[in-house]
Amino acid sequence: MTLSTAMQHHPRDKASLREAVLARRDALPADVRQAAAQVLAGREFPVAVAPGLIVSGFMPMRSEINPLPLMRRLAEAGARLALPVVRGRGHPLTMRAYAFGDVLDAGQWGIREPQAGAPQVDPDIVLTPLAAFDRRGHRIGYGAGYYDRTLADLRTRKPVIAIGLAFAMQEIDAVPDTEHDVALDLVLTEREIIDCRGG
Repeated sequence: MTLSTAMQHHPRDKASLREAVLARRDALPADVRQAAAQVLAGREFPVAVAPGLIVSGFMPMRSEINPLPLMRRLAEAGARLALPVVRGRGHPLTMRAYAFGDVLDAGQWGIREPQAGAPQVDPDIVLTPLAAFDRRGHRIGYGAGYYDRTLADLRTRKPVIAIGLAFAMQEIDAVPDTEHDVALDLVLTEREIIDCRGG
């Protein structure tokens, strides 16, 4: 079931959609969230993982789907991992190398991130958190535009595949998008792999 929207392109509409979907996501029982994370990790990944492929993940916050089981599986398949570091509002995220077992610092909002000495990398795949998404690959984030800026910045240097991770119930009919929004290539939910690239 999706939240339908008769709303047009106003930031406050994005905010109310975000609030509605996050309230539903917060209500998901912990065991359902955990099972969904395992489905993402256990299913065949939609992009070939060649040794040395760099995948940036994220440390889950609040009720986000947990990407760590998937990240662990990708690392076992030969991928190199990275995590985002917040440099400040209005700036793209810095992606720093990460391996399971690394000591992490508490960054903005207490999100764990690699220490300053970890090498900066340009990932090939960016696993992207989100509040809501539609089938075109448009997403509603948390309002600061970090991932839109980061993907636009990375793509000035290399091709990057952006993959949203979400629960199926975070899908809505249509995200009100603006010219600054960067669409996702794929969305992985516990129900399916959605290819948003059109053809």
